[in-house]
This record gives sequence, C-alpha cells and structure tokens, in this order.
Amino acid sequence: MYKYNIDMDLVRFLEEKALKIRKDLVTFVYRIGMGHLGGELSMVEVAVALYYHYMNYDVMDPKKQDRDRFVLSKGHCSETLYSIFADLGAYTQDYMVEHFEVLDKTKFGMHTNRKYVPQIELSAGSLGHGLSVALGMALAARKQKKGWRTFVMVGDGELNEGSNWEAIMAAAHYRLANLVLIIDKNKLQMTGTTEQVMNIDPLDKKLEAFGWQVKDIDGNNMYSICEALQSLPPADPISRRKPVAIISNTLKGKGVDFMEGNAKWHGGGIAKEQCDEALCCIDDNRKCW
Repeated sequence: MYKYNIDMDLVRFLEEKALKIRKDLVTFVYRIGMGHLGGELSMVEVAVALYYHYMNYDVMDPKKQDRDRFVLSKGHCSETLYSIFADLGAYTQDYMVEHFEVLDKTKFGMHTNRKYVPQIELSAGSLGHGLSVALGMALAARKQKKGWRTFVMVGDGELNEGSNWEAIMAAAHYRLANLVLIIDKNKLQMTGTTEQVMNIDPLDKKLEAFGWQVKDIDGNNMYSICEALQSLPPADPISRRKPVAIISNTLKGKGVDFMEGNAKWHGGGIAKEQCDEALCCIDDNRKCW
C-alpha cells in the first residue's frame, strides 16, 4: 500500500526520459572514448527525477538566485549530467563531443568543472568533498533566509572518505532540513565490491545514529524515487529538523546486461559493437525498471 498519491503519468514521463538519457549517455561515452558508465547508468533515474520535475531549476538560467542546488560529489559521473543538460536544450551532443577535453577549446571534462559549464554547481573529482560544500550551501541559505534546497549525491564507495562523516555529523548538529543527501548505493567501486573494500553497512542505522532522517529506496525504480522526493519536508531554511538521507539502492551499469554488477565497467571507453549491444539492451530492458 503506497502512502503517497503519485501521478502515474509523471512516473511514465520520467521513465521515458530515463530511457532516452541512458541511450544518449552510452552514445556520448562511445563518441568521446572515455567515461564511467557503471556509476553513470546507476544514477540515471534519480538525476532525471530531480532535473525534470522535483528541483526548482532551469538549465537555461543556471545561476538563478532561488534555484535548488544539485552537487554531484561523485564527479567522475559527469556525463549523466551533460546528457541531461543537452536533452533540456543547453547544448547539443555534437557540441559537447567537439569541446570534450580538447586543449584549445575544452568545456566539458570527465570530471565536473563549474568554470566551463555553468550548470555545474561544484567542480568535483576528488571524492569526499561534495557533501561538505553542500552543507555550506545549506547553511548559506539559512543565513540568507532563502527557501531553496540543496541536494548532494555521493557514491557508496565515496563514504570511505572520513570528510563525509564529519559533514554528516555537522549537518545533524545544525539540523539542516534544507539539505538532502542521496547515496547512490550501487555496491561496487573501482577495485571490487564496497563490502569487500570497506564495508559501510548497516548504513541506515549509522546515519540514524548520526541524527539523520533516513529513507531507503529502490533507486532504479521511478515510482520509489518519486515517492521519496515527494515526501520531503518543506525546505524551510529557518526550521531546524533532521536532514534527510536517501539511500538509493541501485545496480551499477543498470539497463545494460553485460555491464550490470560488473566492476570492469567502473571506467573506460566502449567499442562500437559494445555500444550497439548496449543500446539494444536498454530498449529490451525498459519494462524491467
């Protein structure tokens, strides 16, 4: 029994957008010859839900003062955001390919860079920084009495970094109800499973012990994502309530059979035959999401 009344037309619209972004993303990574497809594919549904509906944000006016902020702390997964920005009209894929890590005219890089792409809130790549910066943004909104919200996405492997836990402690101390932490828990990092490299479970109980309100969702299920985002408390900068952490349980490489759950696809390029197979997989698996 679902607690919240979710518009199923909205869910279907967002699912179709996620399908398109997946295909655009795979094509883009094939064309530029590099990427981090595993983690980029796992975060697609959440990113789509935020940018197409649940954030107050306009890619054509990326510095609007009252905008919600989205910080991608796992900045090596930038191509997901680039694909969304392109679909929303800010760029074309041809333009992004032409300006991807080219010395004399670079704008787009494998890691997010706000100097060149105004839709990016934080230059990221060195893991463990995004949550601390997002905490500062949320505190700034409180000081300015502004009602915008800050979302920050981290990877589960990124929680190996101690700076995240300092920020988790501080956000609870300041009771930042306008801060939402989203953990893309795809259970894999570059050298193996998160459980093997540095086990972070039980993650929900740890976050609760630190003073956070925790939502545990299927991060590749659009209905589950909509339910979690729709149930967020108002982003009142003055009220002091527990910050919200969404544990987004996902599958690395989601939607592409030969990438799913395979640490090999943490990073690297993709050949033409693999690209064609991946695009077919995405179409074949569309009803499984």
